[in-house]
Amino acid sequence: MTAHVIADDAEALTVAAALAKEFRAGASTRDAERRLPRAEVDKLSASGLLAVTVPAAHGGADVGALTLAEIFRLLASADGSLAQIPQSHFVYVNVVRRQGTEEQRKFFFAEVLAGRRFGNAQSEAGNRHVQDIRTRLTPRPDGSYVLTGVKHYATGALFADWIPVLARAEDDELHVAYVPRDAPGLTVIDDWDGMGQRTTASGTVRLDAVPVPADRVLPHHLTFRGPQLHGAVAQLLHAAIDTGIAGGALTEAAAFVRTKSRPWFESGTETAAEDPLLIQRFGELALRVRASEALLREAARTVDAARTGLTDDSAAEASIAVAAAKAHAADTAVEVAGALFEVAGTRAALDSLNLHRHWRDARTHTLHDPARWKIQHIGRYVLNGTRPPRHGLL
Repeated sequence: MTAHVIADDAEALTVAAALAKEFRAGASTRDAERRLPRAEVDKLSASGLLAVTVPAAHGGADVGALTLAEIFRLLASADGSLAQIPQSHFVYVNVVRRQGTEEQRKFFFAEVLAGRRFGNAQSEAGNRHVQDIRTRLTPRPDGSYVLTGVKHYATGALFADWIPVLARAEDDELHVAYVPRDAPGLTVIDDWDGMGQRTTASGTVRLDAVPVPADRVLPHHLTFRGPQLHGAVAQLLHAAIDTGIAGGALTEAAAFVRTKSRPWFESGTETAAEDPLLIQRFGELALRVRASEALLREAARTVDAARTGLTDDSAAEASIAVAAAKAHAADTAVEVAGALFEVAGTRAALDSLNLHRHWRDARTHTLHDPARWKIQHIGRYVLNGTRPPRHGLL
């Protein structure tokens, strides 16, 4: 596989905008037919977008968080499912950057620059909570490992060249094993049947004594021993997806009202777009979307600032800024995608139009982790100066 190498932030944004425009055209059909976007994901790889965070020393554009968030916002405004697929890819590129040896970085960054994709095998079902990881990484006499476990919600795994697997070693510490998609004993099952984000293929990964060389294992637990941006960057991308879904829903609602909706007879207007009550509601929704976009940009700038001088305080500021953006964007996405029907009218509810995909995507994606806990951490930080905890969900 070969891929274009993007030079800088400006080129990355230009490429993202062009792909978003292209992907928007088929988004509704892909969702309605649950057609997995293999061709579109291949285009993402070939475009070079998936390599934009590779460090400059290894040949990448090394774009900042502000650019990366905007890439995800643009993609999600076109297709909320498609934008979710590479989220874990960037998270696990970041793990290589922070915890990989020089040889591991050299190898995996070359893979990413060539267009190869990381998926994820992280979450598990039926355990006590999301961080109760039961998958085991067992050492063998020759220094290599064997992976055993079952993973769920493995977004991106079906499309991946490498599947990073979160597992516990003998010392019960968390590690990430980077496993080839075709490794013996590894099975990816396309059994995702969510009401929204239908084409993310976020199914099951089974690991039955999967062999893993020692140089494909990274000590992820070290990420959280000091100030870190791992959680902030991961959550920033989720916030960008929610913000993009909201913006895409608002754009489609406006186009529908301008071209298809009838005015209410009491409005006295010739078109629905002239109805003062609809104008008022669109103004309210636009304020919500603009606020989410502003919070997203502010959070990304805070992450970028922390990256240049990482301390406990700067890491805390980044996590809190991202938490604020994510909590606001989650509410905005659900509200705006639901309000689409309120402003567009009865015809918008036709299943054949598939306008409900925006709400289904928003409602499904915002279940990823609860905004109520983000608000708790914001309150503790503002009131008592309590720094947020170090984990991958904040």
